[in-house]
Amino acid sequence: MFRYGILMRFTFLGLAASMTLACGSGSRQIQSVTVSPASADAQDYPDGKVPFVATGHYDQTPVTVTPLQANWGPDFNSPVSIDQNGAAQCAAGASGTYSIGAWVDLPVAKGLPCPIGEYGESVCGTVLGTAQLTCP
Repeated sequence: MFRYGILMRFTFLGLAASMTLACGSGSRQIQSVTVSPASADAQDYPDGKVPFVATGHYDQTPVTVTPLQANWGPDFNSPVSIDQNGAAQCAAGASGTYSIGAWVDLPVAKGLPCPIGEYGESVCGTVLGTAQLTCP
C-alpha cells in the first residue's frame, strides 16, 4: 500500500510538470523594436520617399518578426511625414536630420487603469524603435 501511494504521488507530480511545460508561461512578449535603415538620406531615394521597416524582437519563438505591424510617427514638430507602412518623406524645403519612430503598444493588465500622459493621452507602455532621416 505504501509503495502504491508513492507511485501515485510521482505520477501526479510528473503529470502536473508535463502540463505546466506544455502550456508554457503564456503569450510571448515583445522586448524591442528596431527600424531599418537606421539612417537614411531622402535625396538617395526616388521622390525622396524612404521605406522604413520595423522588426520586433520577442522573448519566445519566433524571436524576430519582419515586417512588424507597428505605429509610425515623426518627431514632434518635425517637417517629416510618415504613413502607416513606414514610408517617410520630407516636407518641401525641409533641411536637417529628424527622428522617426515605430512603436508597439503593450497590452494592459486586466483591471488596471492606464496613467494619463503629459498631453492627456492614455499611457499604458510602448516599445519603441527609432531611425534618422536626413532632409536635403
